[in-house]
Amino acid sequence: MGILLTLTYNAFIMILFKVFKIPVNRRTVPTAVVGGIFLIGTLLSFMNYNHPYSGIGRQYFQSTPVIPVVKGTVISVDVKPNTPVTAGDVLFKIDPVPFQNKVDSLTARLKSLDVELARSTKLAKQSAASQREVDVLQGQVDDVQAQLADAQYNLEKTVVRASSDGFVSQLFIHPGLYVVSTPLRPAMVFIQADSSIYIAWFRQNSLLRLEVGNRAEVAFDGMPGQIFAAEVVNFIPVMAEGELQATGSLYDMYSYVKPGRIPVIIKITDPKFAEISDFIPGGAYAQTAIYSSHADWVILIRAMLLRMSSWMNYLFPSR
Repeated sequence: MGILLTLTYNAFIMILFKVFKIPVNRRTVPTAVVGGIFLIGTLLSFMNYNHPYSGIGRQYFQSTPVIPVVKGTVISVDVKPNTPVTAGDVLFKIDPVPFQNKVDSLTARLKSLDVELARSTKLAKQSAASQREVDVLQGQVDDVQAQLADAQYNLEKTVVRASSDGFVSQLFIHPGLYVVSTPLRPAMVFIQADSSIYIAWFRQNSLLRLEVGNRAEVAFDGMPGQIFAAEVVNFIPVMAEGELQATGSLYDMYSYVKPGRIPVIIKITDPKFAEISDFIPGGAYAQTAIYSSHADWVILIRAMLLRMSSWMNYLFPSR
């Protein structure tokens, strides 16, 4: 922003000198330089204090690693990468044969125990068998029923389904691949639908004027020349640079000399953003200006500088 102000002032002075034919000498040039330093310094001070700007903003999204409950060989992949799916849609299937065999085995064993339990119960009523024998068989039946429920659950989980709406990105599994139920080896990454959130990172002194409900504007690097109206939803009252956790080592100051920035949650309210949001990828970079109710006379300058900075993305590649 300072560079843009300086370039704008230089262009204005050059035009002023040329139009009014002001002589270039040891008086006029220093006067223009000193005047520029004073004017630009004053504008920057008022803008940065009353209407904070951040060149670091991003459209964040939530992803979920897909980890199957059971391990086995993939027999089919039913989802296509980057294609929307709804909750409950099949993502892929694991070979169910070993799990079906377990269910069949326990089902047969349970039937045998039920028959034996019925016979022992009848004999116990006739005093031809002990009650203890009946109780032992009942316990075995209960145990097998619990095992059968687990086996049926595992069989059901050989069909891996989407837990919510979204899509799978960077699909690498294929039939024949062996997948395991461990967090260290997820089968795929699922992107949650409607999980996007825009966060801009502001300097700590921006909190002096930052309030929930402040009007804001967002300019994405990938959409040059387009400014979207927004508002401040909230800000996170902690910074990662100050986080401490119990470890086996003492903390030293050198690991935390970075001052850090305040993460501010911004909601883009501009109706036109909803129309083109599909063209803005998750993780898109942007710059943000927040307008407080103080020093209204510099809001126009801040807004103009934001637009000029956005137009520059036509000429220079996005960061």
